Parts: sequence; structure tokens; C-alpha cells
Amino acid sequence: MVEQAQCVVVGGGPAGMMLGLLLARSGVEVTVLEEHRDFLRDFRGDTVHPSTLRLLDQLGLGERFAQLPAGRLEQMRIQIGATTVVMADFRRIPGRHKYIAMVPQWDFLDLLATAAGEEPSFTLHMNSTVTGLLRDDGGRVTGVQYRDADGAAHELAAGLTVGCDGRWSVVRLEAGLRAVAFDIPMDVWQVRIPKGDNGRDGEVFGWFGDRQVSVTMDRGDYYQTSYLIEKGTDEKLRAEDIAVFRARLADMFGWSQQQVESVRSWEDVKLLRAEMNRLHRWYGDGVLCIGDAAHTMSPVGGLGVNLAIQDAVATARILAEPLQRGQVTTRDLARVQRRRSLPTTVAQWSQRGEHDMLLQPALAGTLDENRLPAPLRVLQHAPALRGLTAYFGGIGIRPEHAPVFARRGR
Repeated sequence: MVEQAQCVVVGGGPAGMMLGLLLARSGVEVTVLEEHRDFLRDFRGDTVHPSTLRLLDQLGLGERFAQLPAGRLEQMRIQIGATTVVMADFRRIPGRHKYIAMVPQWDFLDLLATAAGEEPSFTLHMNSTVTGLLRDDGGRVTGVQYRDADGAAHELAAGLTVGCDGRWSVVRLEAGLRAVAFDIPMDVWQVRIPKGDNGRDGEVFGWFGDRQVSVTMDRGDYYQTSYLIEKGTDEKLRAEDIAVFRARLADMFGWSQQQVESVRSWEDVKLLRAEMNRLHRWYGDGVLCIGDAAHTMSPVGGLGVNLAIQDAVATARILAEPLQRGQVTTRDLARVQRRRSLPTTVAQWSQRGEHDMLLQPALAGTLDENRLPAPLRVLQHAPALRGLTAYFGGIGIRPEHAPVFARRGR
């Protein structure tokens, strides 16, 4: 028996869960398929930016979110040699949310799933892996094939299929949507370091020097720490004794031996193979990709999660009515891409600029604290501009607001 929905969303990450919630609040029958059995995964995008915090208020979820365990990051600083530069000061941006909230992504997704589950037209299937797309005789996508936790095969027919299934998107692959890829100079090691008495509370802090780059973020009782390596050098570097890596972390951030010894072996060092790309076209007949499935972001600035959520808001606002009518056209889908192309392009342009200005020279050993790039010198001498960089990083170009049909009392 073929299952039915007006919209099927593939992927229960931030974009997928937000889109499911918003469409359900519009009355659209929406089913979200998530391949994992729960949301518990380490080193996911845990930064919730002011744009998303404002959106949660509009959806009536601000108070629920405030109950989650969260840290607050109010500024981002980097140290180049002995020189410190404040890159962004979120205390200077307008609105009530003058910080980035650091929340475990599983808690954030649970919140969205709970809110969506309160809507009668919402369905969530966990442990459900999409294996292909359904098509009619004319080639239009009409739903998905998937396997459940027991390996049983299912077919789910839908008026629209939305791929929110990340950088390795099955929907994107099966729909034949092609991406342009951008060179990126690094991969990322990720570790957790417990808090000590030498903490930097409420900030992101980056260290650049001696062919090393590392960024650490206050997560309450530990630091979520990213250590950048030249792309493709992971295997070579792991041939060293783990004690060498621990010593580097201690030197960069002034952490004690006891703190860094929490990294017991290379098994505690997780590798993120950084990618950056963007689809030429985000849609086909009956299918749309958003979030990382449409534009994989560099990890720089933690922009990916919040761009994906903004994509979901625009998608719901533009497509709710056509979905209700049962008449979603490629023209409707093109409207989503037109709406979100500029913010995506600007964000990726900004990230590539940081790669060229900071990351690549730092990893190559050519970044000189005595001859800082011009933008950093300007930030040193014009503190007000730190609010501008915070605004573009935390709110961005063309921020989205919750559709009227999805708003609830605070």
C-alpha cells in the first residue's frame, strides 16, 4: 500500500524539522523521514544565531528554547601571534538577542519535533532511510522509496519532495541536480576540552600562528574545539603521538595538562572533511533541495545551520498555499531559489574571503601579526564595525520572518 502526504521532507535536521513544523502549522499534510533512530550525534552545528532566536520567538517557542541547556557567545576574538582582534561583537546588534546560543543540536531538534507533533497534519518517521525517488511517466518526482528500521520497503507518494538530507543528499543525487564546488584549504579536527579555572566565558576564541589554526567555543562545562589541518593531511598527522597534539592545544589556549589529557587517543579526535558547493538549480519537477543539500557551507562562522533554517522559512511561506491547492509548479520552486540565492551567495563569498585572508596564510605560515590584513586593522581601530560584522554573521542578508499562519502567542 502506497502511503500519502502532500509534502515529504527527507532529513530531520534543522531545515527539515523547521520546514515540517511550519508546513504542519499551515495545515499541509507533511511527513518527515529521518534516517537515524534519534537526534543524538556529536559535533553537529550547535550554534543558534540571533536570526533563529528571533524566529523561535515569533513561533511562540522562545520560552521553551530558554529552558534548554545553553551557553551564550557574545563576541568572537582571534589571536594572531601576540595580537588580539575582536572580529564580531554581538552585544552591538539590534534586538533582544545579542548573542549566539550554543545548544546541543539534539535538544534543539527535539524541541522542534515536539512542537511539530502537536499539529495533526505532521508525521515523523525515525530510522527511515530514503533509497530513491518515485516518478510518473512524464519524469515528475511523485514521492520517495524508503526502508524502515526493520528493513521493510515502503513507498510514500507526495505532491512535493524536499531534500533536507545534507551534503551527501540522496534526493539531490537521485534528482540529478548538479553542483559547482569551491576549493577549500582545510579539514577540521574536533575535540571536547573540559572547563578549568582558565576559561574564556561567553565567547568564541580563535588562535592563529606557527602554521596552526584553532577555534574554541564556550559550551558551559566544556570547550568545543576545532583544530584546522591542511586538506588531505589527516592520515599523515595521525601518525604522530597524540601527546604532540595535546601539547599544541595546551600551548595555544593555556590549558592545563589535566584538561588536554581528556583527549586520550586519536579516537577522541573526530574528522570533518570540509566541503563547499552550491547547486546550479535547487529544484526539478516535483522536487526541491534546501539547506546543505542545496549549498554545503564551510564550517567558518557556523553559518550552515542558520542558513538552512532561513531556507525552510522561505520555503514554507512560498509553498504552503500551492501545496494546499495540490498544484506546486516549477515556477513556485524557482521562487524559493530566487529568494534564498543572494543570502547563500553572500555567505559563501564571505567564507571564501576568510579562507583567503586568514586560514590559508595561517596554515602556510605566512600570516604576519605585524602586517595584518587591512580588514583586521580596521576592526582594531573602529569598534563600531564589530557590530556590523556581528550583524552580518548573526542575522545576515535578507533574514526571514515566520509566516503569519505559523505564529503563536509567546
